[in-house]
Amino acid sequence: MIILDDLRVEMVGYRKEMEELADVLNIKAAKDRVAQLNEETAKDGFWDDLENSQKVLQETKSLERKIDKYNKLNDKLEDIITLIELSIEEEDESSVEEIKSEITEFKSQLEEEKLSTLLTGEYDSSNAILTFHAGAGGTEAQDWAEMLYRMYNHWAESHKYKVTLLDYLDGDDAGMKSASILIEGDNAYGYMKSESGVHRLVRVSPFDASGRRHTSFAALEVMPEIDDSIEIDIRPEDLQVDAFRASGAGGQHINKTSSAIRITHLPTGIVVSCQTQRSQHQNRDYAMKMLRAKLVEIKEREHLEKIEDIKGVQREIAWGSQIRSYVFMPYTLVKDHRTGFENGNIQAVMDGDLDGFINAYLKSLSHGTLEK
Repeated sequence: MIILDDLRVEMVGYRKEMEELADVLNIKAAKDRVAQLNEETAKDGFWDDLENSQKVLQETKSLERKIDKYNKLNDKLEDIITLIELSIEEEDESSVEEIKSEITEFKSQLEEEKLSTLLTGEYDSSNAILTFHAGAGGTEAQDWAEMLYRMYNHWAESHKYKVTLLDYLDGDDAGMKSASILIEGDNAYGYMKSESGVHRLVRVSPFDASGRRHTSFAALEVMPEIDDSIEIDIRPEDLQVDAFRASGAGGQHINKTSSAIRITHLPTGIVVSCQTQRSQHQNRDYAMKMLRAKLVEIKEREHLEKIEDIKGVQREIAWGSQIRSYVFMPYTLVKDHRTGFENGNIQAVMDGDLDGFINAYLKSLSHGTLEK
């Protein structure tokens, strides 16, 4: 029974951590705000202003998700304590392994919640727009870009995020030259911002009949989706909008009519495109989202006061400044060069197991060992 007694003492100790987590997450304030918003929705004429009503509902859902997630974690802790106490009372040690498994899962979820408290940036709670670019090297790099595209799709799906394909440009013989996706869900940008940069692959090329080792590069840009509440002055005369016939992989996801849209922001030279939606209007909306996000990201990165201060595309990602290396040969290892975090199970990483890298980055930020 000593094991069960020790487990009970350990888990009771987590009650204080849960109280502290509730304070950090402002659970009480969130509940008060939800009550306030629910009162607002009950007022006459609330639904007359569709734009405002959508914002209120979106905020309500976000707060309710936060409260629900905390409550479920707290309930899980109490259920574990109850199970331990029942086992002690009945002098039944047969449930020890089950209890230990539940404890491991609880600790993992608690760590995830604690990490979410580090997401305090202005746009951390936003959706994320990911844009993939193959580096120099033709088929090799284009295949690597598609592998990264697949990896991040798997990560998003495993976290129950919604993924929308915005743009996809096929590679010459395999893979892809570029693609953009929108990842929607709480804190999507907060988690994904750590992934922006150049990713390096070392492997024996499946496209090389001689079986030689190749090094390939692909870049990932991560931007927050900027909602309409943030004022961004984009003048119509600064935009060149072109419609073209969509082409690329994705079968039914790619609309083959001339509804694809490419927007060029003339003052900066920034080009964005979207070709996956059913209508030209939808493609234009998504392309404008991408442009807004890119302009804000550059403005923040360059510490500029106004969008108008951006003079051309600044500081494009440079090959060689990789943030992470993925080595398939002569050994298997994925290593982040900023945090030092490593994972030898490269197949798991390629299947979307990125949380260790993301968590290490967030912890480094919170400890002040990395620049934001």
